[in-house]
Amino acid sequence: MWADTLLAAERAHVIRLLVWGGGSIVIGTAVLAWLHAGRRRSALVAHFGIQTAAWGTLEVALGALLHASLAMRDLAGATRLDRLLWFNVGLDAGYVLVGLTLLVTAWRLRRLGLAGAGLAVVVQGIALALLDLLLAAQISR
Repeated sequence: MWADTLLAAERAHVIRLLVWGGGSIVIGTAVLAWLHAGRRRSALVAHFGIQTAAWGTLEVALGALLHASLAMRDLAGATRLDRLLWFNVGLDAGYVLVGLTLLVTAWRLRRLGLAGAGLAVVVQGIALALLDLLLAAQISR
């Protein structure tokens, strides 16, 4: 893969991360506003919205930092990117497992707020894994 092609793939990945993060902020905030405006009470939905907005904020911040540091890579830099990407896929799988653990534990303890947070972590982990795997598929051609 040429350096300019790798840079374009990496730039597209960062943009997808920014879009996902921005969407998460919007959806999390909209869920919380919907609960507040209708004076509804749902611990599960409220904690899902809080987690979704918080993850979105972190993803946008990370995406902004990554976008500012994008540059052409040589072979060693491309290798580091590939290894970091697969490390991130492992972390994403860990997020999903932690979220599932929270979800199952909360469900058994009847803690619906914790269940909502666990569900949001699962959704974010799956989405981040898909984004990372998409970039991995592009650079491994």
